[in-house]
Amino acid sequence: MSEVLDKATLLTHLAHACDFPSYFSPNWDSAWDCLTDSAVTHLILNLTTVEKINTEDFNVFKSIINDAYREFGKPQLWVIISPTNEA
Repeated sequence: MSEVLDKATLLTHLAHACDFPSYFSPNWDSAWDCLTDSAVTHLILNLTTVEKINTEDFNVFKSIINDAYREFGKPQLWVIISPTNEA
């Protein structure tokens, strides 16, 4: 994952992780269609190298995953974050 988490990065990595078909177009509607047709049941989002998150894009991404899980029972999303070093 790159240092900036935005719509383009999320869609690119989602398409790769779920092996979306060649007709996938990098937009939220196409991501929904391909995700709900996908056989993928679990996704892991590793945020340990992310320095900046576009919260609007990330919230849309989470909504798509949550809606797909609610309607189809898949995929489950696991998010990995780094612990802070604050004492």
